[in-house]
Amino acid sequence: MAPPSASRTGPGTGRRGRGTPLAIAAIAALAVATASGGVIAALTTEPTEPARSSDAQPAPNVPPGDPVNVATGGAVAPLRRVVPPDVLAVGRGSIPAAKIKKIASLGRVRDVVAVAGGAVQLQGRQVNAFAVDPSAFRSWTPPGTAKDSALWEALAADRFVVSPAAAEQLGLARGTRYPVIGRTMPNLMMGGAGPFGLPGIDMLVSGSSGNQIGLVPNVAVLVNAPGVSPAKVVQAVTKVLGPGTNVVNLHEYQTPGDGGRPSSYLDLYKQAATTCRGLSWTVLAAIGQVESDHGRNAGPSSAGALGPMQFMPATWKAYGVDGDRDGRADIMNPYDAIPGAAKYLCANGAGRGGKQLYRAVYQYNHAHWYVQKVLSLARAYAARFS
Repeated sequence: MAPPSASRTGPGTGRRGRGTPLAIAAIAALAVATASGGVIAALTTEPTEPARSSDAQPAPNVPPGDPVNVATGGAVAPLRRVVPPDVLAVGRGSIPAAKIKKIASLGRVRDVVAVAGGAVQLQGRQVNAFAVDPSAFRSWTPPGTAKDSALWEALAADRFVVSPAAAEQLGLARGTRYPVIGRTMPNLMMGGAGPFGLPGIDMLVSGSSGNQIGLVPNVAVLVNAPGVSPAKVVQAVTKVLGPGTNVVNLHEYQTPGDGGRPSSYLDLYKQAATTCRGLSWTVLAAIGQVESDHGRNAGPSSAGALGPMQFMPATWKAYGVDGDRDGRADIMNPYDAIPGAAKYLCANGAGRGGKQLYRAVYQYNHAHWYVQKVLSLARAYAARFS
C-alpha cells in the first residue's frame, strides 16, 4: 500500500457455461464411478500424503488459515474482502501440504486455499461437494454469495448449501433434511442456495459434515494471482502438482447466476477501463498494486483511506460506483472500488493521456514519486501482457 501523503486530497492513501453438475473436466477426479454399496469411489481414495499437525501452518505471504484445509464449524467472521479465484486445481487424492505451500510461494501468487472434496449422492444424483471453512471460503465466492451471511451461518451450523441450479434440478427445499451418501449417509438439512463461481461444484458442506461423509482432505486448491496471465498460473501450478491433476483457468468459465461478471482483479481492471475512453487498464492495475497490493492490504491507511483502491471516504461519496449492482457502492468491494477509481481518473482527464494522465494520477495521490511509480508499473503490465 502506498505510504500516505499529507497533501492527498483524492482517493488514493467470459467464458462458457456449464451443463450438468458433473460435466466439467476439472472435477473428473471427483466424479468417478460409484462403487458397490453406493459409496463414491473418490471418497475411498487413500490420501497421497496423510495430513500432519506440523503441516497445518500458513505458508509465507498467505493469509492465516489459507494454505491448509481448516474446514471447521463455528461462528462466521464478517466479510473483509473479495478474493476472486483465478485457477482451480483438483487432485486424484489429497494434495500434499508441501506442494500447496510451494504453490503459495510462486511468484505473484497472493492467496491460496485448499479444501476437502468428493462426489456424493443427493436425491439419487451424483454431486460434487467441497467441505470448507465458512469464514475463510466466503471471500472466494461471487460478491452476492459472499455477502449472504445467512448462507454462511447455515453452513457453519452443519447445514449444506447448493448452487441455484442444483436446488432447482434436485427439487431441494430449505429447511428439509436429505440423506447425503458418501462413506456414511448422514441426514443433513439444506441451508440455502447461491452461486459459488466454481465450474462443476454444486454443494458446500462444513468441515465436520465433510469429515462425517468422508470427503478427501485437501483434494482441491484455489489460487488467486492478480496481475498475472491465468494461463501462466495454470502452467506453474501444473508443474508443481505434476501429472494426474486437473488444473483449470477459471476465466474460461461463466458461472450461471452471477451475470458473467469479472472473476479476477485483472478482469476488473480491464472492464473498468472500458468506461473511460483512452484509459488503459494497466494504469488501474498499477494503482491497485501500489495502493493495496490488489486488495491484500485494504484496511484504513494512516490518513483514513479505505478499500482495494484506497479511497478517502469524502472522495468516495462523490465518485463511488455500484459496480456489482447490488444497490450500494461499497468502498471495500473491488467490484465497486475499481470502477470508482476509473471514474475518478477519467474525471481528471486520464483518458487524454500524456501530461493529462500524469496530472490525473497526481490527483489520486499528490506525490511525484507516486505518479512515476504508477506509470512505471503500468508500462511493466503492458509489456507483460502484450
